[in-house]
Amino acid sequence: MDTSESSTASEADADPSPPGRPRRGWRRWAMDTRPLRRPAYRRLWSSTIVTAVGSQLTAVAVPKQVYDITGSSAWVGYASLAGLLPMVVFALWGGAVADTMDRRRLLLITNSGIAVTSVLFWLQAAAGLDSVPVLMVLLATQQAFFGLNAPARNASVARLVPAEELAAAGALGSTVMQTGLVAGPLLAGALIPVVGLPELYLIDALALCVTLWAVVRLPPLPPSAGTGVRRAGVRQIAEGFRYIAGHKVLLLSLLADIIAMVLGMPRALFPQLAAETYAPYGEGLALGLLFAAIPIGAVLGGLFSGTFSRARRHGWMVIGAVVAWGAAITGFGLSTSLWLAVVFLVAAGVADMVSMVFRGAILLSAATDEMRGRMQGVFTVVVAGGPRLADALHGTAGAAFGPRTAVAGGGLLVVAAMLALAAAVPALRRYTVDSARAGG
Repeated sequence: MDTSESSTASEADADPSPPGRPRRGWRRWAMDTRPLRRPAYRRLWSSTIVTAVGSQLTAVAVPKQVYDITGSSAWVGYASLAGLLPMVVFALWGGAVADTMDRRRLLLITNSGIAVTSVLFWLQAAAGLDSVPVLMVLLATQQAFFGLNAPARNASVARLVPAEELAAAGALGSTVMQTGLVAGPLLAGALIPVVGLPELYLIDALALCVTLWAVVRLPPLPPSAGTGVRRAGVRQIAEGFRYIAGHKVLLLSLLADIIAMVLGMPRALFPQLAAETYAPYGEGLALGLLFAAIPIGAVLGGLFSGTFSRARRHGWMVIGAVVAWGAAITGFGLSTSLWLAVVFLVAAGVADMVSMVFRGAILLSAATDEMRGRMQGVFTVVVAGGPRLADALHGTAGAAFGPRTAVAGGGLLVVAAMLALAAAVPALRRYTVDSARAGG
């Protein structure tokens, strides 16, 4: 498949995963845990369980502190934007860096940087600085470290598990992250009255120590032999974009995510829908359910991912998942019942999990190891930037046409655009696990 095939195979051979008996009955539907039989991947995944929740504590604490200082939701939005540009720039550069140095070493450096930043968050809160500029600088720094970290972390998975287990590893990782999106904010809400805001930052910093311990115990992950890449600059970043343009399946997998998120992510309209359409159910209850429904669906999709994580037609799984996402969002937009709306959003979350799993597997298996860091850098930007663009698009459309029309229309556009893309370019439809092994 690529120049790292021999190293990946040797690592897999050193830690064999016995096939065992075929899974029957309900076990066929349960999460595929084969990757956890591999100690290196298990350490990386286990650390994610802790940090997925810990990072959400900081994600809640920062906007809470900004609002406490300013009393303005606008400043909360400005603080969020302060972290976007550094994340985008450093994710692209970090992808190139991940292709030029040992990824384990890069993970140690960046996780240490994120932990130090969390300690600084704690110190400024404990000292009562009440400075929004300080918070924005710290947030920008933290997001820069995250941008450097994410491509190396994601690209490392393909060196820790064999190709046939990439989808299962993606389901395991995505399920943990989505669980953090649900449990983290709930835990933060419960802890703030008890321990106070500064301690949320400290808990996150302590959780990152678990990540550092796990990374220390990973095997070395040096660049592939013969890569010839010795530095990470603009030229190497541009090579990554040219590589994507020259490999249709990679480009299409990224476009599928852009279509789903930009056209079909309606979270910017949740407050208006909660206040207007679902007001009879209670605005607070409605808003909480709307924001929680998609992550809950994603967690459920992960827990019952045993069947789809073993699918071989990865391209069709992405196409079907994006179409299902669009259809579910359309149903949500047409719903006047809060409970029916939540059902549609949960279904959308399941579809999003399927899409995440197979897009991730394609990006790892269809790219050569010396390009995986840069592919994951672009992927990080797409995943983070798509929903933010959707916020602006749906907010504008909601003001012009009404929130329900904007949501339903966006869902229909997702279905139409994804089907048109799949029909026009067959590369994604034809992509299978066997294509990955053959290098196609």
